[in-house]
Amino acid sequence: MAYDEFLAERIERVLHDKNIPFYGKKMFGGICYMIDEKMCVGVLKKELMVRIDPADHQDACAKPGAKPMDFTGASMKGFVMVDPEHVDLDEDLERWIDKAYDFNPRAKSSRKK
Repeated sequence: MAYDEFLAERIERVLHDKNIPFYGKKMFGGICYMIDEKMCVGVLKKELMVRIDPADHQDACAKPGAKPMDFTGASMKGFVMVDPEHVDLDEDLERWIDKAYDFNPRAKSSRKK
């Protein structure tokens, strides 16, 4: 298992319940959920990945179980990883998804031309 499929199913259920159009895209060894052609949330191994407003990055990383996303030895501002035990409750998972979805309209697309 490259990523937590149960967490992925829970994310999909939240997005479906909110009537948010999305599709999954495998990347980084996990799965990312794309909304309006932009990464919004995803699962890497067992952790939730959330794309948020870079201005909220420091506050988000101060939340329990949250930390900066770091692939290269440098923090990726605007991307936060959340430990699985801090999204065990559906309301916690939904709160993080809402935060990412609220930022999505302002997020830059990496869509190739």
